[in-house]
Amino acid sequence: MLTKSKLREQIESFPEEFSIDELVERLILVEKIDRGNTQSENGEVISEAELDNEIEKWFK
Repeated sequence: MLTKSKLREQIESFPEEFSIDELVERLILVEKIDRGNTQSENGEVISEAELDNEIEKWFK
């Protein structure tokens, strides 16, 4: 979940002028990265072999 401090940090990293779309894309990326980090910390991951099996299913 995004916090006000993370939002401020992201806004401060932008140039003086930017579009709302650019901000939304950045915030979505930050949220996904945070969610992935949390999942990793909680052991909610799959092995590389399991990933290979899943990818193989996509192309069948």
